[in-house]
Amino acid sequence: MPRRLLAALAAALLLAPAAVRAHDVPNDVVVNAFLKPEGQLLRLVIRVPLEAMRDTDLPMRGPGYLDLTRAEQALRDATTVWIARELELYEGDTRLTPSALAAVRVSLPSDTSFREYETALAHVHGPPLAVSTDLYWNQGMLDALIEYPIQSDASRFSIRPRLERLGLQVTVALRLVRPDGVVRAFEIHGDPGVLRLDPTWGQAAWSFVVLGFEHILSGADHLLFLLCLVIPLRRVRTLVAVVTAFTLAHSVTLIASAYELAPSALWFPPLVETLIATSIVYMALENIVGARTERRWLITLAFGLVHGFGFSFALRETLQFAGTHLLVSLLAFNVGVELGQLLVLAIALPALAVLFRAVVAERMGTIILSAFVAHTGWHWMTERGQQLMQFSWPGLDAATLADIVWWVMVAVAVIAVAWLARASRQWKEKEA
Repeated sequence: MPRRLLAALAAALLLAPAAVRAHDVPNDVVVNAFLKPEGQLLRLVIRVPLEAMRDTDLPMRGPGYLDLTRAEQALRDATTVWIARELELYEGDTRLTPSALAAVRVSLPSDTSFREYETALAHVHGPPLAVSTDLYWNQGMLDALIEYPIQSDASRFSIRPRLERLGLQVTVALRLVRPDGVVRAFEIHGDPGVLRLDPTWGQAAWSFVVLGFEHILSGADHLLFLLCLVIPLRRVRTLVAVVTAFTLAHSVTLIASAYELAPSALWFPPLVETLIATSIVYMALENIVGARTERRWLITLAFGLVHGFGFSFALRETLQFAGTHLLVSLLAFNVGVELGQLLVLAIALPALAVLFRAVVAERMGTIILSAFVAHTGWHWMTERGQQLMQFSWPGLDAATLADIVWWVMVAVAVIAVAWLARASRQWKEKEA
């Protein structure tokens, strides 16, 4: 008798309407959102996959269909817990508090209303799905409209999504619709902190100075390249010319890439990364064989052009937050890079002086350090070269040939400017 009772209870539980309480964390979650200030109201229209709403009581019917007749409160609770409480919006430096969850609804995954702000807003306010719709709970989309009181729609706004708990990889596709109708698109991954959506030039400059400083200190390949420069050139006067050449070169290619003048083919980034590793190996071998360093500024200039492309790859995602201050942000990034290089030089020069004076002879120390750098760079070069060989090389058509000629001309012009500047300085020194 007890066994029959247990079997009957189990069958009843299986047939009864169920509620989704917990499930696995989804791998990739894409959140679509529009943000538009209107008068003294900031509207956030957002769409999130329903499967990301974990630990939520979603009423179901039948084989797992969402019970739309009883889903309203569950959807509001999920929106409050997973979105409204987590997402941070700022007007200036003041954090905004949502005044209302104006609308919430479930949509089919095939719905295309979130292509534009007007259609998304109309959709959220529109009639809900028919209660007879057979929609599996983990295939639906949760759409919501959250409103925030603001002082003025002309204010500058910032956001910190804090939606990374929705999945293992979370991407927020955000579009800011300004009062003048201009739409600015952003792609945000994880939790990058507070992001200014329309920064002043000072805010943009400072953030990119910090970014450049952090990038040079965290980039092992750029640091090893600097070390190769410093080992045989420890006189400040000589280093100034070499570092200036490197700065000039990488600034040119960085700015050109930001203005979309660099090749956009898939093989180009691995080519640049391979050439960066090659530059490290070459400079290290020069140190080992004891090559003359009078023309090192010229070699550094050429390799600097390559490193500039590498810097541009690091900036691809971040430049979207430069606002209308693209050139200012690029120059600020270069300033940050130079500050980082100066810090590296300030540490490396005294350290090398002590090493060569108290531990090992200068020539032997140069060979040992350069051999270590060459070994590391060689591994990077071969690994990146293998990745590069997986791409098919483009045919030498007219467009490709024109790109090659254009960049050769740029390289020649940069080298010529640097050579003239160096010659002018040497002439003035002789005159003095």
